[in-house]
Amino acid sequence: MRDLHRLLRPRSIAVLGSGWAKNVVEQCQKMGFDGPVWPVHPTREEIGGARCYRSLADLPGPPDATFIGVNRHATLDVVAELAAMGAGGATCFASGWEEAGEADLQARLVAAAGDMPILGPNCYGVINYLDGALLWPDQHGGIRVDRGVALLSQSSNIVINLTMQARGLPVAYVACLGNAAQVGLAELAGALLADDRVTALGMYVEGIDDAAAFADLAERARAAGKGVVCIKSGKTELSRTAAASHTASLAGGGAASSAFLRACGVAEVATPAELIETLKIFHVCGPQIGPRLCSLSCSGGEAGLVADLAAPFGVDFPPPSDAQRQRLGDILGPIVTIANPLDYHTFIWGDGPRTTDVFATMLAGYDAGIFIIDPPRPDRCDPSSFQPALDAIVAAAAQTGKPAFAVASLAENFDEALAVSMMGNNVVPIMGLETALGAIQAAQTAPNRGGWRPWPVQGPRKLQMRDEASSKALLADAGVIVPKSATAPDLADLVPLAARLTGPLALKGLGFAHKTEAGAVRLGLTSLSGQPEMAGATGYLAEEMVTGVVAELLVGLRRDPVYGATLTLGFGGVTAELLADTVTLVLPVTEDGVRAALRQLRLWPLLDGYRGRPKADVAAAVAAVMALQSFMQGRPGIEEVEINPLMICQTGAVAVDAVIWEEAE
Repeated sequence: MRDLHRLLRPRSIAVLGSGWAKNVVEQCQKMGFDGPVWPVHPTREEIGGARCYRSLADLPGPPDATFIGVNRHATLDVVAELAAMGAGGATCFASGWEEAGEADLQARLVAAAGDMPILGPNCYGVINYLDGALLWPDQHGGIRVDRGVALLSQSSNIVINLTMQARGLPVAYVACLGNAAQVGLAELAGALLADDRVTALGMYVEGIDDAAAFADLAERARAAGKGVVCIKSGKTELSRTAAASHTASLAGGGAASSAFLRACGVAEVATPAELIETLKIFHVCGPQIGPRLCSLSCSGGEAGLVADLAAPFGVDFPPPSDAQRQRLGDILGPIVTIANPLDYHTFIWGDGPRTTDVFATMLAGYDAGIFIIDPPRPDRCDPSSFQPALDAIVAAAAQTGKPAFAVASLAENFDEALAVSMMGNNVVPIMGLETALGAIQAAQTAPNRGGWRPWPVQGPRKLQMRDEASSKALLADAGVIVPKSATAPDLADLVPLAARLTGPLALKGLGFAHKTEAGAVRLGLTSLSGQPEMAGATGYLAEEMVTGVVAELLVGLRRDPVYGATLTLGFGGVTAELLADTVTLVLPVTEDGVRAALRQLRLWPLLDGYRGRPKADVAAAVAAVMALQSFMQGRPGIEEVEINPLMICQTGAVAVDAVIWEEAE
């Protein structure tokens, strides 16, 4: 692991270039960097008011950090010279490398750097708001802070936009990766989190270069009490051309990346606003909040609105305890209905002690509390009447030690000065009710299983499909239950073999990825005599049909080029893609994890005895999944296994259709 300390927390900065470099010098001056800034230019006397040096060799010493704002070819020589003189690191601003088809040029850059860390190329650089050190050639919206969150982005524009926020979030670092030719995502993130003054990490991620390193980073961050939240873009199918399976289509659209982030214990959000607000929660409250929430407002409309909006986010509001009901009733009187969300009316409005009593009594019984409050705009109204309620939120948080969220239903109804003040009093001001609910849901993300790491990634390879008969033979050896069957190359040979089976029978043509669509499945047969051939079949399979079926599941395991391997579970059969009722996990999984995933399915009640129906043998289904995981882990040549459906009965689970894709010989 490279030491990025000098690059991120420099005591001296060198700047090469002219136009963009001038911005770097001026930004360091504006931010109050107290170390030397050394512009290097062969002809100019000064840049941004700072004396220029003719060459790197003329500098007073090796710079801790260097902004390289020259063209890509000159960048190679500069990096090599910096590495040779013992510089601490550099950001490479120029574009035109691998992103432009110049992979060899980028490889030469990495070779020139050697052990010296470089960010980029094609990279804006890094801002250290803690020490006022900037290797940043553009405007930004941040200010000096004593502690705060780090922002790490694979898009310079996105992170510039984030610095312009007026929501009270203290930002300690801003860093970009560019092409990440040498220093990768997890490495840079880890270096930022290593600063004790950093409280949390927010990321805009387009691609994860090392899934195992990322999982390790997330675990170390949690252990240090620092939350990580991520926007993952590019949620199209990342993998190489997928095998012809339901699993490939149902596990696409970002399902794998979201599953990976959940497995790592990283909170995922969809918007920059949610990213900022989740980071505020982590900054004040730590890396996770509990699931039991209360909501308080002085309006029945607001109470109803928060209840309605919370449902899609899975945010729940358990009822108050009997003791809380008694105490709140004593304070608020008989007219107020004691519930959660609580409309406490306006009988106590302006009465600071009674308001604090209500807020603290309610908050004490929960993991965290939402306080809906929209102060009047100060340019046209007098917001002073709202101050007792704001003070009561602060006092309730201090008395109970519980996270308190002052939530404005409209984002613009909390100004920056008020947000900063609330943050300073350990209350999280959140702008926008829906954004607040998304951020709260994200902040409830559980940590990863200790030591969990994804399977290693396997490279692209040529694949071939096993037919159903041979696939099931392999699965049976692995411990998966399959129907009693007989196979033959043609129907005439199969008829006498099938006579030993107990009907009703299923007749299938082999050699098809999707037999139903090919018309290669015939069900409910008492005999195979007189059955016509199936066009295109490479052989035939007869099986005893499974009876007493409670539900049909799809179980698919497939290699992933980023996350190692995924597991997709869902309601299956011929309507699997129509239902699209699936959940995706990243391997390895545990039995408890599989059970929890099944309970996330919309149709889970059908497995659990819905309206008097028989209960499915979920334990048998889980055992089949675990057997498949062991099977795939022990056979690196297997690319994909799909069972569709796995018939779940009241007792037992049987794989009635299976396909295996594997490395071609």
